Amino acid sequence: MFATEKGVKYAVTGAPSQASGSIKLVNDGAAPVRPGPSDIVVIEYTGYLSDGRIFDATHAKGKGKDLAFQMGTSAVIPGLEDVVRNMRVGESVQAIVPPELGYPRGICLKKEDETEGECLVKPGATLVYDVFLKKTSIPPP
Repeated sequence: MFATEKGVKYAVTGAPSQASGSIKLVNDGAAPVRPGPSDIVVIEYTGYLSDGRIFDATHAKGKGKDLAFQMGTSAVIPGLEDVVRNMRVGESVQAIVPPELGYPRGICLKKEDETEGECLVKPGATLVYDVFLKKTSIPPP
C-alpha cells in the first residue's frame, strides 16, 4: 500500500507490460512514463462507494470507453488526479480517496423547493477507484 503526498492511499493491482505495445517508454527504454504536470492522460476507471456500489465508470451505459483530461486543470476530483500523477502508463491501481479529495459536499439532487434530495454520493463519503492509466502525452502547443 502506498500513499500520495495529499493522502490518497493506493495499491498497484496491475504492473505495466512493455510487451503490450501501448506502453510509452522513457528515452532509454528503461521504464514506463509517469504523467507530467500538464500532460493529457487517458484512463479507464470505476468509482465505488465504501459499501461497494458503483457510482461512476468509464464503461457505464451511454459513456465512451475512456476518459481523457489534462493534468492540473481540475477536470477531475483532486484525489483521482493525485493518484494518476503517481501512476505509470500501463499500470492499474485501486485507490482510497478521502472525502476532502473527492466530493466533500456530496453529489445530491435538489428538490423543487431547493432542499436537498437523494444523494448519489453522500457528503463526507470515502471513495474507492479502480484506475488504469492507458496513455499520457504532452499537450499541443
